[in-house]
Amino acid sequence: MSTAIISLALCALLPRVSGHSAFWHPSMFGFNVTDKTFPYDNRPVAPIKNMPFSQWWFHNHLDFPPNAGDIFNLPAGNPATVEIACNKGATSFFASSEGGDIRDKNNANNVCPNSSTEAYHTKGLDDLEGCALAITYKSDVRAVQPEDFTVFSVNQTCVWTRFTDFQVPARMPPCPEGGCICSFFWIHSPKSGGEENYMNGFKCNVTGSTSNVAVAQSKVARRCGADPENGKIQSAPANCTYGAKTPFYWFNNERNNMFEGTFSPPVYNDRYNFLDGAQDDIFVDSYVSIPDPAPNAAMPVLADVSTKSSTIPSSTSSNSTTSGATANISDYSNSYKRDMSDVHKRKKSTSRLAFIEMSRRSGIHTRDRLWNMW
Repeated sequence: MSTAIISLALCALLPRVSGHSAFWHPSMFGFNVTDKTFPYDNRPVAPIKNMPFSQWWFHNHLDFPPNAGDIFNLPAGNPATVEIACNKGATSFFASSEGGDIRDKNNANNVCPNSSTEAYHTKGLDDLEGCALAITYKSDVRAVQPEDFTVFSVNQTCVWTRFTDFQVPARMPPCPEGGCICSFFWIHSPKSGGEENYMNGFKCNVTGSTSNVAVAQSKVARRCGADPENGKIQSAPANCTYGAKTPFYWFNNERNNMFEGTFSPPVYNDRYNFLDGAQDDIFVDSYVSIPDPAPNAAMPVLADVSTKSSTIPSSTSSNSTTSGATANISDYSNSYKRDMSDVHKRKKSTSRLAFIEMSRRSGIHTRDRLWNMW
């Protein structure tokens, strides 16, 4: 028997490991979809691109909802740990995988056992572009539209580890009866594969909520961060979208909100003002004012939410001034503006990410966040 035949026989005995990556949890739509469910490969890990809206929206998994009672909890003010893998068999939910348990016994955080990192579209830790979790306060998934989603958490080193933490804003309001609808979004680096979107919807619920302040109407993020590979050396913070932002819908045939080229994909990091961690400024009272973005525009003015009531009428933000804050603008001062004097003070880290210590002059809040905007 030839060496080639022996190799093929051994490969046939190994569990099938696919590339790409997906969010895995029983709360997701399409949790049990396999490569045999559709006439095309529509597994949760399959990329979505060049598709009509009906095929890419929720990965065309709306007819495969989670079982009643399966819901992903989002603890307000704490991390929500998700499992990301190229195959369900590489997660804690391997029992319902067609290939069984393929988890790496030597590395519990291995996203794709028996494969190189390029199987999940990265050449290494310095080739990651981030992932996002988004939420809509609707319980009927059929009523959800693309503009209803708001990104509430970003992990800029996703999809490097199977167990990935997404920080949940402390002021997340409770979901309506029946829960909320959430989704995982990811667009990888152009250096490790073609133009692709990833979307996995799931049922979710905010736990431990202490605020009734509504999430603002999301807006499309603008490319405003430093982008040396495309000739943008400096950031332009005033050109960013601030507050609640919509996920990226890119490279499909319908309902796109991003139109970047093949080698300049929209990404969930500072390039689009998606700071690492909880998106704490997504609420209707987060800002006193948000000027229209422009390279030389005035910077937004953050509100002092620590002195305000936690309950305001549910509403959406206007184009320039946040609803619920307009009447009290005189109570605030420019001291609540982001202190942009620290923008270019860079700290080095082992993960190549430059961490910047940002502060507000009022001293209300100090945080270490990523800030590489142009």
